[in-house]
Amino acid sequence: MTSSGMSTDRLRPSRRTVLLGLAASAATSVVAAPTAWADPAPYEAVHYWSKIFEDTVKKVGGAPGPITRAVAIMHLSMYDAANSVTPIGRPYLAKQPLSGPTSLNAAIATAAYTVLRGLFPSVYFDGNYGFALSQDAASVPQADKDRGAVLGRAAAEALLKARADDGSNASATYTPDGVPGAWRPTGREAAATPQWGNVRPFGLTAPAQFRPPLPGGFTTYDALLRSTQYADQVNEVRVLGGHADTPVTQVTRTADQTQIAGFWANDLDGTYKPPMQLFQHTRIIARKYALNVTQNARLFALLGAALADAGIACWDAKYNTAIDLWRPVSAITLADTDANASTPHDPAWRPLSSYADGTSFTPPFPAYVSGHATFAGAWSRVLQTHFNTDAITFSATTTDTYEGGITRRFTTLSAAADENARSRVYLGVHYRWDSEQGLRLGDSVARHVTDTLL
Repeated sequence: MTSSGMSTDRLRPSRRTVLLGLAASAATSVVAAPTAWADPAPYEAVHYWSKIFEDTVKKVGGAPGPITRAVAIMHLSMYDAANSVTPIGRPYLAKQPLSGPTSLNAAIATAAYTVLRGLFPSVYFDGNYGFALSQDAASVPQADKDRGAVLGRAAAEALLKARADDGSNASATYTPDGVPGAWRPTGREAAATPQWGNVRPFGLTAPAQFRPPLPGGFTTYDALLRSTQYADQVNEVRVLGGHADTPVTQVTRTADQTQIAGFWANDLDGTYKPPMQLFQHTRIIARKYALNVTQNARLFALLGAALADAGIACWDAKYNTAIDLWRPVSAITLADTDANASTPHDPAWRPLSSYADGTSFTPPFPAYVSGHATFAGAWSRVLQTHFNTDAITFSATTTDTYEGGITRRFTTLSAAADENARSRVYLGVHYRWDSEQGLRLGDSVARHVTDTLL
């Protein structure tokens, strides 16, 4: 406990490190998920494969960009397959031709399976695929199932081919600017996926289509660091996001703010990562509204595309602008280099976020803008558009085993997104403007995606 009475115990110890991409090249195969449908609700194909993807992320890890790219490809292929069998909107790429009665379930399952096998070649999905195919009613002829499998495979292969040259595999090196204010490594990892802001989007016209203004509107590191706005940002995270009191800083974070930080964290491998937490919340809400399989196919496809483009746009802001902003741990422990008398130098400060061994952890990429906030803004807008309301009440429990099953309740989608964004300050890894501008960026991306796709 600190002198302010709040707990400083790290909620999320993880023994794993953050990887720079999806760990699909692991030497041994692993089972992706329990084969059977463990949910108390009746089997539903879109939810099933969404959960399989979530469990895969927990096993193989990866950076946010590659994860959102993969889940977008999967859900868009499932949508194109479903839309070919039962028209529900415009195709993402194209409708596949029908040659006779076709199993919708087999089409969706085969599309998902084909994508997952293509993107995660070391992971074993055959049991999941067999279980999914078995969910067709006994009265469905085998020929209908076979036609569904052919159609689903074609839809998936079309998506995989379309994304093969999207820039996601481009080699990239990153050289920090090397001046006060510029991002530099803060721990064990080098800069993660610095090329991601150049990946071809799924719906946006360009990664920089909605690029946010630079932090505080400043165009140079020197002007930024000397400003009162910068000092306010640093001092807020210093007192709200610290791991413990120091001779310089008294941490004022409340117990509820500490819980918020842990509920939304999901930074480290072994967790379901921020994008898949949002898919978990979407499944909860979709069940509440009793969406059918085709409605889910469209909603999850739009969400996948929006989150993928949010990740690309966010990484463009992080790496492709004049200021690659350093993280709070650098700003606070190196405050004696910023020429700003209003930012106390605290060499002992550490963020709340840490590994299991107590070593502080900060995500290995520039601070501005926040990925969590950008994803949250996109998620909120997609769901608000689909359900035509913000006033949706739901509760969710984090599946991050390191967090002890924290449950939070929300009465609006925007409240959940706002809390997600704020959590990054409480965790000590972001400034307020990272979160605020991230929410705006994600919202803009999602508005474009929902206006122009499907």
